[in-house]
Amino acid sequence: MNIHEYQAKALLRRYDVPVPRGDVAHTPQEAEAVAEELDGPVWVVKAQIHAGGRGKAGGVKLCRSVKEVTATADHLLGMRLVTHQTGPEGKEVRRVYIETATDIARELYVALLVDRGTGGITIVASTEGGVDIEEVAAKTPDKIVTQTLLPAAQMQSFHARKVAFALGLEGRQVHKMVRLLLSLHRAFVELDASMLEINPLVVTSAGRLVALDAKMSFDDNALFRHRDIEELRDDMESDPLEVEAARHDLNYVKLDGDIGCMVNGAGLAMATMDIIKHYGGRPANFMDIAGAATKERIAIAFKLLANDPGVRGILLNVFGGMMRCNSIAEGLVQAAREIGYDRPLVVRLEGTNVELGRKILNEADLPIISAGTLAEAAQSIVTAVAARTKAGG
Repeated sequence: MNIHEYQAKALLRRYDVPVPRGDVAHTPQEAEAVAEELDGPVWVVKAQIHAGGRGKAGGVKLCRSVKEVTATADHLLGMRLVTHQTGPEGKEVRRVYIETATDIARELYVALLVDRGTGGITIVASTEGGVDIEEVAAKTPDKIVTQTLLPAAQMQSFHARKVAFALGLEGRQVHKMVRLLLSLHRAFVELDASMLEINPLVVTSAGRLVALDAKMSFDDNALFRHRDIEELRDDMESDPLEVEAARHDLNYVKLDGDIGCMVNGAGLAMATMDIIKHYGGRPANFMDIAGAATKERIAIAFKLLANDPGVRGILLNVFGGMMRCNSIAEGLVQAAREIGYDRPLVVRLEGTNVELGRKILNEADLPIISAGTLAEAAQSIVTAVAARTKAGG
């Protein structure tokens, strides 16, 4: 789960991480009130969307009067901001964050993330703050510093000092960096974060360290321990289909293809998408309906895909273990009849009660294409969707 910059900074304040004073506004009038409260003399107005590259896209503006803050907020609110992370459709700006401007002498980069290779936390830092870390990695990888912690290990002062020295900090700045990194690590662990990025982390002319921007994402599986963080979720920043799927505990990720995938098990779902690509098709989604889904849940999942206007056909690939094939077939038939589904539908069933499941599908009087193998299923749906597309359907 991702959150907005202003929410991340509010969380970091709890851990004594230095951030500029600021507040969020949803209207120009609220922006004016925030600017007057902060009392300048220079303000920064930032569009709040779940995407990086806001500054390059015109979503971050420096203002030198309350009137200018109000006008900038009025301009940003309601616009669709297009960055390299939003895609060409962009994202609508529904709130802005106003904060006091910070005197910048240097810009650094610091991030903490879960290292899948080691199972621990890795600190990534660079002297090239204010720049996309991917760009730094591609052009000047020698300017990236990493410090890996062992699984379940606490960050120690010497870990932080190594990072501080690698960034060229000296004197009191080293001590301040140690305190800041220890605070970031504590926030990361206690809040069950999966990524915490400060870009830029600025050094002021007075030698202070300030987190000028902050991005945080969290492990969805740990949110039951953090109801206050779960309440920060902004459904308006997510794909509506993903939001609806989450309400029914379906693991769903929207993609840009036209073949809907309905599979039980993440590994099988990935293999299904791969083989669709292999035969020239484009998956429209990743969907794991899990191993013990009911026929009601099957029906919900099917309707979710069928209601996606970009889906021209659906492939259901299920191995029935705990989930019986007859229950899968019953849920599928029920949903297809209710919505009057009229696009290609390929079904590959294996496992418990598979013959009964196939019998239910055959007797349903629906345009269902049965397949015996995954390869056959993928070829069938790719061919059927291509034919429908060619015919203009």
